[in-house]
Amino acid sequence: MNKLKVLVNAYACSPDRGSEPGMGWNWCIHLAKYCELHIITEEEFKPKIEEAITKLPQKENLKFYYNPVSEEVREMARNQGDWRFYTHYKKWQKKTLEIAKQIISEHNIDIMHQLNMIGFREPGYLWKIGDIPFVWGPIGGLKQFPVAYLKGAKKKTIVVNRLKNIINILQLKYDIRVNRALRRAQLLVSSIPDSQMAIKKHKKLNSIIIPETGTFITDDVPTIRFLSENLKVLWVGKFDYRKQLPLALKSLAETNNKKIILNIYGGGNESQVKTLKKITVDLNITNQVIWHGSQPNITIQKAMSEADLLFFTSVSEDTSTVVLEAISNRLPVLCFDTCGFGAIINNAVGRKVPLTNPHKSVSDFAKYLNLFHADRFLLEDLSTNCKLLQRELSWDEKAKKMFALYNQLLIT
Repeated sequence: MNKLKVLVNAYACSPDRGSEPGMGWNWCIHLAKYCELHIITEEEFKPKIEEAITKLPQKENLKFYYNPVSEEVREMARNQGDWRFYTHYKKWQKKTLEIAKQIISEHNIDIMHQLNMIGFREPGYLWKIGDIPFVWGPIGGLKQFPVAYLKGAKKKTIVVNRLKNIINILQLKYDIRVNRALRRAQLLVSSIPDSQMAIKKHKKLNSIIIPETGTFITDDVPTIRFLSENLKVLWVGKFDYRKQLPLALKSLAETNNKKIILNIYGGGNESQVKTLKKITVDLNITNQVIWHGSQPNITIQKAMSEADLLFFTSVSEDTSTVVLEAISNRLPVLCFDTCGFGAIINNAVGRKVPLTNPHKSVSDFAKYLNLFHADRFLLEDLSTNCKLLQRELSWDEKAKKMFALYNQLLIT
């Protein structure tokens, strides 16, 4: 029986990164256990990709093709919110279409898959190629920002987020290329329920939900991890507004508990860092906050394996790699009941608070932080329960599901 051959468009792909690059890499290497992949990606991580492939048993099923951009464009991509990037990204996708056509001329491709970046605004151009089934997803970026959490924000932040909520729907409804890709796809995959509902509501199209990121199966965690005097809380992310780090700091202060220590991994611009550190001074919690700055993914994974709790205060994104990495490290999660992570985290592995308003959320989070400090056996139980969720959300389970869907497309 011939191997299924899949052409994958994955702009971001790296074996040692989180977020989109890690998502692209893990989808590809796990799918390669079941089919032959021809992957078009950006060239930034080529040395790391080529080195990592040699260590994989399924290396013969991974064939990478590189479409480079300038370092300037890469910096725009790293700076989320820099709209200039989309102009260059569109050009990258046009060149990728030409590379794809060349690959198809040389190989008997069965499926084309637009994998990442997951934002719905840029569907690439693989859909222009006829006669080969086209898969798009996981599709993200359709979550609406909860406007109640704009209270106290700068005027520019308020305008940008309110405008983005409107633009999201307008682009989904009326963008010509987005709509052509949606109609062309034999299979649409949504990253979170919000994306699925938006596509159904505004385009009358069905999609299945598969979160864009996955988990790894890990060994049992020693219970001594949760028995130190201080509660070691971890916060990870960029210092942009949707991550709501000020709310996390206010929640810490609201606990009035000096035994809770918040370790912050991530960074922002000089102004953001200055503002956040002033908040800790104003709240009298400087001795409870440790700033680690931006760190490599391996460092964050180690921190997760040693922490007691992931405190995730984002109010607007898709599933979030950070949350799935926490589950992989058997780290209980405290977060909002929203987005993709809200659909995943339950009382077996963490706690969630509803989206209401910033003042009530601070109070809700503070109560749980104090609960976790007081009840370490609860943390131990939550950590143990992560094992089952790891299996359900594992990368291999996602790959098996996608492979089955590929085969269904070829049958129908």
